[in-house]
Amino acid sequence: MSAPHAEDATRRDFLYIATGAAGAVAAVGVGTVLVSQMGPNAAERAAGAPVEIDISAIEEGQVIVAVWRGKPYFIRHLTDEEVAAAQSAEESGFSDFEAADVRLGAPADGKEGKWTIVAANCTHLGCIPTKVDTGFEGWFCPCHGSKFDVTGRVIKGPAPTNLPLPPYNFASDTTLVIGADKAGA
Repeated sequence: MSAPHAEDATRRDFLYIATGAAGAVAAVGVGTVLVSQMGPNAAERAAGAPVEIDISAIEEGQVIVAVWRGKPYFIRHLTDEEVAAAQSAEESGFSDFEAADVRLGAPADGKEGKWTIVAANCTHLGCIPTKVDTGFEGWFCPCHGSKFDVTGRVIKGPAPTNLPLPPYNFASDTTLVIGADKAGA
């Protein structure tokens, strides 16, 4: 090759390398933006954060509604009669039986569970059941007639499963944390 053609080849090689490098940098920049947009935004991350509820003012027999991740949850402080009725209930009386001890929460080890923490949406079509004060029966879904006991277990009606239990733990005797598992994570 003569000297002018060698100089053209060197320029051409430089242009190819520079163009390729610029294209790679642009592709990484665009890819980073696209991938970061697929993740949750700040509001969505905050909505999934655990919710702390002061339960010290909830009297026996009272129900409050807490919101976690945009969904309502019932927190019910059971009376001794409601706990006894739930624990003595026969398995045959339920559509989706689960032991009462599994569904009852207690603030400290060794104490009897007197708290029900369940999703506040019927498992049939998502309606919000109303509280019932008859001892054993805890909630009634006005949409299609499903009945749940005080621990959220299905007694009768079209609801296929019990009211779901969210992840929760008791940070202290007066603080319930919804959105954290029982180990506190």
